[in-house]
Formats: sequence, C-alpha cells, structure tokens
Amino acid sequence: MEQLIVALFLVFFALEFTIEFILNELNLRYVRARWAEKKIPDFFQGKISSSEYEKSIQYTLAKGRFERWAEIYGRCITLVVLFSGLLGWLDRFAGGLGQRLSLGLYGHGILFCLGVGLVFSIAGLPTGLYSTFVLETKFGFNKTTIGLYITDKIKALILGLVIGVPFLLVILWLMNAMGRFWWIWAFVFISGFQLLMIVLFPTLIAPWFNKYEPIKEGELRDRILALAEQIGFKTSGIYSMDGSKRSAHSNAYFTGIGKAKRIVLFDTLIEQMTVDQGLAVLAHEMGHYKMKHIRRMLIVQTVFLFIGLYILSLLVDYPPLFSAFGLSPSNHAALVLFSLLSGPATFYLGPLMNFLSRKHEYEADCFAALTLRDGKPMEEALVNLTIKNLSNLTPHPWYSAYHYSHPTPTERIDAIRQCAA
Repeated sequence: MEQLIVALFLVFFALEFTIEFILNELNLRYVRARWAEKKIPDFFQGKISSSEYEKSIQYTLAKGRFERWAEIYGRCITLVVLFSGLLGWLDRFAGGLGQRLSLGLYGHGILFCLGVGLVFSIAGLPTGLYSTFVLETKFGFNKTTIGLYITDKIKALILGLVIGVPFLLVILWLMNAMGRFWWIWAFVFISGFQLLMIVLFPTLIAPWFNKYEPIKEGELRDRILALAEQIGFKTSGIYSMDGSKRSAHSNAYFTGIGKAKRIVLFDTLIEQMTVDQGLAVLAHEMGHYKMKHIRRMLIVQTVFLFIGLYILSLLVDYPPLFSAFGLSPSNHAALVLFSLLSGPATFYLGPLMNFLSRKHEYEADCFAALTLRDGKPMEEALVNLTIKNLSNLTPHPWYSAYHYSHPTPTERIDAIRQCAA
C-alpha cells in the first residue's frame, strides 16, 4: 500500500510540474514571437515607447527563465524532504529535544512542524535572494537593502513564532482531545482565527513592516471622500503605504473587514498617477467591497477548509500514509504530510480560483467605470500601471488563464469599453 501511495503522489506531482513547466515554456515562446513581430496591442499603440516595450519583453523573459529553474529547484527540495528520510530524522530530533526540555507531546509536535518550516525557509533563500537582489535590481525595481531584507526575515520569524506556536498548540490539542469529530472543532477554531487575522492584519501586523499614513490633504483626498460618501463606503481609512522602500512596483489593495477595513495605495502608485487615475483605482477597490467579493472568496475558502479538514480526519488514522514517507503515525506528522501532499493533489483548484478572481476584477472595473460615469480614467490607470510595472503585454492565453488572478490589461480595457458603452 505504501508503494501505491508514493506512486499516486508522484503521478500528481509530475502532472502538476509538467503542466506548469510547459505553460511557462509556451509563454516564453509566445512572447518572443510577438516581440519578433513587434506586435504591440492596439490599446498600447502610441502610449508605450519602443524602449519601454523592449524592457518589458526582457523583464518578462528574464522572469520566465528564472521561474523555470526556480520551479525545478523547488520541486527537488520537496522530493528531498519527502524521500531522503529527513522527515523521520526531524521527528526523532524534535521528540528528543522535547523530552530534554520537558515540553511534552504537544511540544514535540510543535518543534517538528517548526523544524519542517525552517527547512523550507532556508531552502527558499537562494531563489528569494536572486529574485530580489539580481532580477529585480537588474530592471530597476528593487529598493530593498540587505539590512532591510534581514530585518524583514527576523520580523517574519518572530511573528511566525508568536502566532504559529499558539495556533499549532490549539490544533494539536483539538486533534488529541476532541475525539473523532475533532476536525469540526478545528474548523470552527481556524475559521474564527482567520477572521481575527483579517481584522488584526491592517492595524497590528502590516504596520510592523510598512509605514501607513492617511492620504494627504488635497484634491485626491477630497474626491476620494466624496466618492466614498456617494457610494456609501464606510472605512477606517484610506492610506498610503511606503512600498517604495522595498520596490518600485506599484499597487493598491483592499484589506480588513467591518470597521477594520481599509484601502491601501502604494506611495509609488500615488506618485505615478493623475488624480483621475488614482480615483478610478480607488473606485475599483471600493467596487470589490460593494459587490461583496471579499465575502464570496471567504465563503469559498471556508468550504475548501471544511473539506480539507474532513479529508485530513480520514488520513490521520491511516498508518500506510506515514510509513510511506518514513514517519510514525502522529497528529503533527499528519499535519505536515497533509500540507506537503495536498498541493499536487489539488493544484487544479488554483486556476478555478483565478477564474473567479478574474471575474471579480472585471466586475470591479465595470463598477468603477459606471460609478465615475467614465471608463477613460480606469483605462489610463491600467495602461500606466502596466507600463510602469513592465507587465507582460502579450501573455500566452493558456498561461494567463492558468496563472493570472487578474485579466490581462488588454482584456480589462476591452471589457471596460464594453461596460461603459
């Protein structure tokens, strides 16, 4: 049975890798072909210079080549962790350390989970460093210093321990104490925990990494407040974030729920856009709230969580699963194995979630165009963002359908024009 389990995993693992590898290669060839034809989408004709187009192509190709090798490297790390005996060694080491420190069964489990996380964090450093300090620096985006990079890693480690250890303790306790229906209790706890994190993230966690300031007095702020009043959007604030201290990329996002919800604009975005364009971006973000996109995504994720925990409850008492990967049956081993094995088994859900996300983006774009009674500012904002971020103007349709959470700029502009017509 162990051999069958390993074989099934490897089939899904290889299938996911093959699909993603082929899509990346297709995208690279497609971009090169459009580049050779000098085929710039009609919406960008006369708006992007030849040097900007050339640079966006080079950036896209460089990211694709990096993605190719990063994907291979990441897959190799996963296989080494699963089949080298490392998991069994970490479990024994965590058990011995837990005994010496008198941490008990739960301490053993927490140490094991943290140890596995540490292995993947260390293994991910080479690709993370290359992406930040080589790839992004080459194209003028990286603003992160070595000191800031190290500080961010330390803060993330501290945050992971402060939040992760109590979280794991509760989950392991529920698995041990609540009998066969522990997974229902875990579902209730995790759902509540996620809602708490959504509330705390914008007010307590995010400010630990970035500086947030209310949008400054002026035309943009006045028009934002008038727009919020017009559509009945209540928020704890609209903020500017100092994203420029890490990257020249620009973005905006909606975060939080209830009284803690807020809209955040990168300072780079505010600098790069006109007032009309900035207002269109904010109308788009408000559209996500007014059309209940956040709530929809939470519901979908909650359903996935419920199903996932139920499947985990079936596997936790299945000894062949553990022995197939060199582990003894335990609750903490079940958590780690489930996290490592579920990705290849459910990778096809990613494109489905991206499809739903793209649908939401179309709706938010249309909301912005109709609310402002003019789709032109949203079009101009998209063109501006695309050029400044060196986004891929001509991705392969299959690649974008699989990977993109947002429609391509051309697709979005075309939809905005149809909506505003």
